[in-house]
Amino acid sequence: MSKNTKYNAAIIIIGNEILSGRTKDTNTSTLATWLNSLGVSVSEVRVIPDLENVIVETLNNLRKTYNYVFTTGGIGPTHDDITAKSVSKAFGVKYQIHKEAFEILESYYKVGEFNEGRQKMVWMPENANLILNPTSGAPGFSVENVFCLPGVPSILKSMLGALKNDIVGGKPILSHTISLRTVESEIASSLNKVQNKNKDVEIGSYPFFHAGKLGVSIVIRSENQSEIDNCNSQILKFVEEKNIKIVDR
Repeated sequence: MSKNTKYNAAIIIIGNEILSGRTKDTNTSTLATWLNSLGVSVSEVRVIPDLENVIVETLNNLRKTYNYVFTTGGIGPTHDDITAKSVSKAFGVKYQIHKEAFEILESYYKVGEFNEGRQKMVWMPENANLILNPTSGAPGFSVENVFCLPGVPSILKSMLGALKNDIVGGKPILSHTISLRTVESEIASSLNKVQNKNKDVEIGSYPFFHAGKLGVSIVIRSENQSEIDNCNSQILKFVEEKNIKIVDR
C-alpha cells in the first residue's frame, strides 16, 4: 500500500466504570492523537460494558470495517476482566495460557506473588502476539488487526512505543487551532465558505468557556501543511474583517 492510502481505526473502550461515570475516559484522546501522528484516522469510538456477547459482537463488527481496532480495559486479574476471553471467542480460537507472557510475569513478580489472580493475565487467544508493558509487567496482546491494551491510562501510554512498527499508516494528520472571542453563529457563514473552497481539509468549530467568557476554537486538519496554511489565511482574513479578537487558550 502507498503512503497516500487512507488508513482508519476504531477504538472500543470496555468497562462498566466508564459507563457509570466513576472513571473518566482519557484513553480515546491518547490513542487518537498517537494514531493521527502515524497517519491513521480514528473513525469510530464505542464505549461498551464488561459483557462477553457485547464485546464479541462489537469486535466482529468493527474489525471487518476498519484497518485497525484498539480495545482498552478488561485485561487485568479480576473477575470482570473478560476482554481476552471475549476476543478468543470473536476469532473462534482457543483461550489458553500464553507461555511467553507466563514467563514474563513469573520473572516480574517476587516468589509467591505470582498468584492465581495475576496468572489470569497470561490467558490469551491462541497465537496472540504480545504487546510489551514497561510499566507494570503484564503484557497486552494483538490478534490480526485487533490490539488489546489495558485501561489504566499511564500504562496504556507507556505501551504505545512498542506498537509503532506494527501500525502502517499514511501521511501524519496535522492540525492547527485558532481560538476566537466570538460565538459560532457569528462565523458560521464565513467558515462554511472556507470549507466549501477547501474540500480536502477538515474544519471544525468548537465553543469553549474560559475565564468567564465564551469563545470558539476553529480546528483545521489535513495531511498537507500548505492546505492548512491556506485555510488559516482565509479564516484570518474574515476574522480581521469582522474585527474578531484572537485569544490564547
